[in-house]
Amino acid sequence: MRAVIDRVVQNLDAPEASILEEARRASVTGEDAHARLLQQIPAFREIEQVPPEHVRPCPEIIRIAAFNAERLKNRPAARLLMKQAGADIALLSEVDLGMARSGNTHNLRDLIAGTGEGYLYGVEFVELDLGDQGEMRKHAGERNIRSLHGNAIVTGLALEQPHLIPLDESGLWFSGFKGAQRRIGGRMALAARIADAPRPLWIVSTHLESKTDPADRQAQILNLLQALDAIAPGEPCVIGGDFNTKALPREENERHLLLEAPERYEPLFADLQKAGFTWANANLALPTQTPGPKNKHKPPFGKLDWIVVRGLAATNPQIVPALDEEGRAVSDHEMIVVDLVL
Repeated sequence: MRAVIDRVVQNLDAPEASILEEARRASVTGEDAHARLLQQIPAFREIEQVPPEHVRPCPEIIRIAAFNAERLKNRPAARLLMKQAGADIALLSEVDLGMARSGNTHNLRDLIAGTGEGYLYGVEFVELDLGDQGEMRKHAGERNIRSLHGNAIVTGLALEQPHLIPLDESGLWFSGFKGAQRRIGGRMALAARIADAPRPLWIVSTHLESKTDPADRQAQILNLLQALDAIAPGEPCVIGGDFNTKALPREENERHLLLEAPERYEPLFADLQKAGFTWANANLALPTQTPGPKNKHKPPFGKLDWIVVRGLAATNPQIVPALDEEGRAVSDHEMIVVDLVL
């Protein structure tokens, strides 16, 4: 596993084409090359940061939004959701940079254009294909100009001490699934401190694994907590994102268990609680999964997205439906929101 990363750059470079070609060959032959290839790509050892044009002072009550933005394909709709939520800070997962499926553009710079906001971005995966099976069909013959996919923090507040925390480097995605989505990399978290908060306050954006099980997600949270113990020991902190807590109850008559006893089904919550994190006042006992733009999921839907807090009072949790101006789905996850009282 890589050590925690704190090297900041203005622009992440695209991986070299020769490395991507070597990776594609190795993913087919079954060669055990994932760890070596990961080390050869500089973007896995850096964080891209653009500071706000005009820094906003830290408010007494900070509104945090967390959103799995489904590749951030629809930047205008994501911007609208952030505005509707009134978010001071948006914790985003599934953010493409230079992927054909989302326009081969710098999605974050498109998202913040004209707002004066800044961002942090960390790479979770380097994509070896055009995406999943449907995306590969839709974009056949195209190429990715950067092939990056990861997590982001978007805000007009000043952030300092950014860190990228690797959570998994098993190479689970290296050979892909169902002939698609071959990837180098693994799940990670992006952490930073609000520079002018009245006391240390850390913000963490993460996305846990969807293809494994509760024990694997627990291991990822333990890696995150271990890193936080080193960089922010005992300090106030908020972690938000798509936890992929698929083992939680889904029936209406079981929803009270989502906040009362999630650790029965997803043991990561016991570890969060032991580290001082709470969730009952920061979340609603409601599903956050939706059918999405592709009508991919069927009911009953799960609560996959979470905000957990330590050392802060959380109030006013909300779910913002992930719909564009025409009422069309933007993602297969809703946006979740909470207010933090400093």
